[in-house]
Amino acid sequence: MKEKILIVDDEYKIREMITMILEHRGYEVVAASNGHEAIILAQSEHPDLILMDVMMPIMNGFDALKKIRNFTACPVIMLTAKGEDEDQVTGLEGGADDYIIKPFTPMVLSARIAAQLRRAGNDFGQSDPQKMIFGDLVIDQKLLEVTLNGEPIELKRKEFDLLVYMARNHGIALSVDQILEKVWGYDYLGTENTVYSHMNRLRKKLDTYEKVIKTVRGYGYKFEV
Repeated sequence: MKEKILIVDDEYKIREMITMILEHRGYEVVAASNGHEAIILAQSEHPDLILMDVMMPIMNGFDALKKIRNFTACPVIMLTAKGEDEDQVTGLEGGADDYIIKPFTPMVLSARIAAQLRRAGNDFGQSDPQKMIFGDLVIDQKLLEVTLNGEPIELKRKEFDLLVYMARNHGIALSVDQILEKVWGYDYLGTENTVYSHMNRLRKKLDTYEKVIKTVRGYGYKFEV
């Protein structure tokens, strides 16, 4: 299976150039043009590594990195055109694994990516896209298990599916209709009350973590730690 790289850069030509370099070396590539898109793709695509520009509109690389670190430990390499120590320190302290100063050569880019992927695979074990960790709350999609402070939480299947959907869209406001469609399916004949009742039960079972599911008044819900 090809390793997947998420490229995040607001400049189209840079995204295209890096995509060509990485695809030529056998990687699968997905791309985002800002930090907000990066968060969404990091949750849905489960990349093996993220290559993140620092200066971007809508949401910069530092802010995106902070949110991404809430749900994945995959390697993140920051791209900076400045080469300033302050930017490099900010990135590394915020959870980045490495940084590359623009402009860079294809050889340097490939070597840095390969090194981080080796480290993730050999030293620490492959990051598991099926397991999401939010402090003391752990959601394991492979085992269909949720634990809080190491103790299992008994969830019905739809409650589990609901929690997974909310967690995978961490920080994103989701409408009640969206949730109903994605968790219960297009053909489900239930109403919005189905979402309300399941959400209330789920919050109670999350105990001290019930506030991770926030109500967005007049719209829906948002999962945010």
